Amino acid sequence: MADALYRLAEHDRRVTLAAAAFGGEVRQLADGRAGVLQGQNAAGSGDTRAFATTGQFAMTKATGFAGLDGGRAYWDHSANAITFKKVNDRDFYLGRFVGDSASADTECVVNLNVNPPATIDMLRDGFLSVPTGTQVVGAFGFPKPFGGSFSLALTATSEAQCVDMLSVDRVALGANAIAEFVIRLGANGSGASVDLNLGLANGTHTSDADSITESAFFHIDGGSLNVNAESDDGTTEVASTDTTVDITAGSAVANRMEFWLDARDPANVRYFVDGVEVLAATANLGNIAAAAGPLGLLVHLEKTTGTDTAGPVYVDRAELRTAEQ
Repeated sequence: MADALYRLAEHDRRVTLAAAAFGGEVRQLADGRAGVLQGQNAAGSGDTRAFATTGQFAMTKATGFAGLDGGRAYWDHSANAITFKKVNDRDFYLGRFVGDSASADTECVVNLNVNPPATIDMLRDGFLSVPTGTQVVGAFGFPKPFGGSFSLALTATSEAQCVDMLSVDRVALGANAIAEFVIRLGANGSGASVDLNLGLANGTHTSDADSITESAFFHIDGGSLNVNAESDDGTTEVASTDTTVDITAGSAVANRMEFWLDARDPANVRYFVDGVEVLAATANLGNIAAAAGPLGLLVHLEKTTGTDTAGPVYVDRAELRTAEQ
């Protein structure tokens, strides 16, 4: 016998079906990848059929969220439709959105199983952090690793405290950037002296994120679960504005919230919370066209004074992707 005999192309996977399937059905294969049953004919239990694992496919999309070009797409197993994140169910990674899709769209295109590396992945590439306050082993100090995540927290020590994560890498203003943050607010700030900011910035500050000259931020005040948004390019500043979306404190998967900043148009950076655009009609919000840059990813937790506490704030993802156009 020859050392190797050709069987199938690399993008085909033959599967003996444990249950009937229809042509074009999406299933998760044994190696974890998504597969699409090839052909238009249905197949019965026990039949052996080929599943495609590469290619661009038009697929059913759930409504209620926007898909941004290059963003992650997941298959909602129970709904048989695409969603933007998975929960503790049988959902699985599908690929990346091809082009933008609106919240009301019921169909989109996905590049199956594609998962390119981010231009900046703060949890992969590293970050800068300079805590302000009295550092104590096991208490206040640098962000702490939790598996593939990091956590930030403030303690009851009566003093000004600040802990941050600023990406080492930055991008130019015209890099057509889209930033994604995924956080779990383990415990909200116990009082109004606490501020949490996350987004794009040209630097950090030892005590006050509002003093950063160029930024597009999501903002949460201590003692409040309101998610706000603000921006500043050194010339045009828009103060913290309520998005009318609230965050729920907790560390479980149900408390995980996604925050996206679509900066492909620096004069109109768009803000998304869990896939839904917010404050689209707010004048000048996201207008950072006058910024000099470069801009990086920033998570910034601070309190001005007193014994208020905050956190842990778990950062599960902090990424930025760029494109030529």
